[in-house]
Amino acid sequence: MRRLLPPIAALLGLLAAAPLLGACHTMAGAGQDISNTGNALTNSAEQHTP
Repeated sequence: MRRLLPPIAALLGLLAAAPLLGACHTMAGAGQDISNTGNALTNSAEQHTP
């Protein structure tokens, strides 16, 4: 039974981490969207500054 415990624990750890790894792409996309919005606001402000 002791030999089976480490592989089972590793498998459970990987299964628990899988949703977090999938969220990385979502967060990266959200970060790019926020950055693009900030750049657009900066450019607009610079164009309309007298």
